[in-house]
Amino acid sequence: MLATTLVAELTQRLAPQAGEGRGFSFPPINTILRWQDLFPNFNKISIIAILAVLIGSGIFLVASLRDHRKAPKGTRNLAEIIVEFIERNIIMETMGRGGLAWTPFLLTLFLFIYLLNVPGIIPFLQMPATARMGVPAFLALVVWLVFNATGIKHQGLFGYFKGILFPPGVPKALYILVTPIEVISTLIVRPFSLAVRLFANMLAGHLLLVIFALLTEALIQAETMRFFLIPIGVLPFALLMFITAFEVLVAFLQAYIFTILASVYIGSAAHPEH
Repeated sequence: MLATTLVAELTQRLAPQAGEGRGFSFPPINTILRWQDLFPNFNKISIIAILAVLIGSGIFLVASLRDHRKAPKGTRNLAEIIVEFIERNIIMETMGRGGLAWTPFLLTLFLFIYLLNVPGIIPFLQMPATARMGVPAFLALVVWLVFNATGIKHQGLFGYFKGILFPPGVPKALYILVTPIEVISTLIVRPFSLAVRLFANMLAGHLLLVIFALLTEALIQAETMRFFLIPIGVLPFALLMFITAFEVLVAFLQAYIFTILASVYIGSAAHPEH
């Protein structure tokens, strides 16, 4: 009897009641991923992107105003840690010392993506801008343009595309198979995988947070069986806290993965022999 009553209560909470508009239902996906436009084509994602630009620029602007003769502290110390991380853990690992000239670009890419990811766990914002496909797609397109332009600059237009179409060291008989694979992999799969990886991971985390938050609310606000449902609501709430903490790590990892792959692509375009 208790199990039957519990199932009935959960069914009532988790499905809208016909004709009454009551009960609990998962909100339309567009309400989760988008605020109402403040004015045409300007919404939550636009706000987060602008804040990311202002915060990222502000960190290094404030750091540049500090006296460089004194030991770094505060904002300047934070800026130096970020720069050192990009140089040691991304550029030196993928391109070597010759790639240090790419520090400004990769630093901007990493910091911007991280600041777009973090709002997913910030109250009121509660939305990673990278959970909208347009943002990762644009960033992937920028990387695609940069590494192709780098390859053309270092190898020449003919040499770059010859290296893609006819990779050295491959028997000529295999070019009929290797050539289309290399073209698709380099010119299509790379930017597509960059965009989808970032988008899918951030969207999945955002939806999990929404699901467990709504489930917690449904159980705690149950009108019947409160003595039984409220304690059960502790479980999805605990999972909500765990996923929130985990999303802090995911926000960093996705920015790191996107940036290090961009570094690998740029390095391989500039120095194909490596």
